[in-house]
Amino acid sequence: MGNIALEMASNKEKSENWDLVIRPAGSAVTLNFKDIWKYRDLLFMFVKRDYVSVYKQTILGPLWFFIQPVLTTLTFALVFGRIARLSTDGLPMLAFYLCGIVAWNYFADCLNTTSGTFINNANIFGKVYFPRIIIPVSVVISNLMKFALQFLLLIMLVCYYAFFTEQQVQPNWLIVFTPLLLLIMGVMGLGFGIIISSYTTKYRDLKFLVTFGVQLFMYATPVAYPLSALPEKYQNILKWNPVTPIVECFRYAFLGKGTFDIFMLLYAALFSTVLLMCGMVVFNKVEKNFMDTV
Repeated sequence: MGNIALEMASNKEKSENWDLVIRPAGSAVTLNFKDIWKYRDLLFMFVKRDYVSVYKQTILGPLWFFIQPVLTTLTFALVFGRIARLSTDGLPMLAFYLCGIVAWNYFADCLNTTSGTFINNANIFGKVYFPRIIIPVSVVISNLMKFALQFLLLIMLVCYYAFFTEQQVQPNWLIVFTPLLLLIMGVMGLGFGIIISSYTTKYRDLKFLVTFGVQLFMYATPVAYPLSALPEKYQNILKWNPVTPIVECFRYAFLGKGTFDIFMLLYAALFSTVLLMCGMVVFNKVEKNFMDTV
């Protein structure tokens, strides 16, 4: 009997040597970087999927990454520059609008795409386990590729105005902060996106409001106009928009004119961090039972 008991205990011990153990999140605010790193191959697969699937079976393919900001810039130049005659701080209209659009597009793309995480990937989530946060993180990374192409277009335009014309375009050393600005925008877009995505599983109306809301949010951000063109009381209000100091710093770094305020940038960074923490609380809570409501 003793040998049988030892054998049963040995078999039980062997059966518990699992390759993968799934446990509930230890904390509601947990962003498990260890799991993200462990599933990095899956992360890069999703990044590739996001990049390839967007313009799959299109004639122009990645050229749409250039066409969209160019057409938007030309529209802004016509409507806000020529018709409304809004100030551009003395900068060339094309450079002014393109700079704001490139910065804004990265934030807006991260927010819009991550806001559909649960709804758009319900079929995958219901079949196999992996850290759910990988999908919204992959969106933030894949959007960097789109940003890089549009950023290249901006650099070419800035070089043209700086070296081949007499326009007052003067890039400065603040360009080195570009990765930091991208990080703040990516974290902010991720935070907003996962909060919206979490509540969309229960309230489907939100998905109809996201695109419209982001569009309105753009007009509350100095993309089509400089912050300096507003009366002081409105400037103080818009400074509380966490995207405002990012867009203004981005424009100041590459064009030489804009509002650079280190304290407002710190505010934007703090806002993004707190927002992401709040988003993770909601995301970790919803991911446990979202299949019952999606």
